[in-house]
Amino acid sequence: MESDKIRYPLEQVALIKARRLEESEKILQEKKLALVKEEEKLDLLEKEKEKVKHHKETKLEQLRNELDSESTTLKIQQMKQYLKVVDEQLKQKEAKVKEQQKKVDAALAAVEVARKDMIQKQHDVEKIKIHRKEWDKEKKDYLEHLDAIETDELGTTSHIRHKKEKNR
Repeated sequence: MESDKIRYPLEQVALIKARRLEESEKILQEKKLALVKEEEKLDLLEKEKEKVKHHKETKLEQLRNELDSESTTLKIQQMKQYLKVVDEQLKQKEAKVKEQQKKVDAALAAVEVARKDMIQKQHDVEKIKIHRKEWDKEKKDYLEHLDAIETDELGTTSHIRHKKEKNR
């Protein structure tokens, strides 16, 4: 019949858009996994920083106790020197945390970009689906119109033939 000959003209476009949507969903999942990994690294670095910070506070408390107990100057000097080392370690840990936070923020931004891209591709696929439904309806109406014309022609031909037979 006629309907087999009429194909949706944007079928290839619809397939391409669907494939691009699948790819963008996959990319979004990858970006989300990368974000989770970066957040885990950040948590680990923050815990290390807190550990060093707690160690510093403990050593400061020990220094105060030594100062109160009138210890030797040499011991106090050693404790102050060690505190400087611990303070430097804390600064390094804080710098690592800040750097990792930048990586987390970048990963979060990448997730947001991928999410927006996926949403746009979903809209594109939906537009094609809506267009396809409208096109199918128009095709159906067109085919019904052709059937009506064909039926009308057959009816007219049959009527004329019967009229001629009566007139003979």
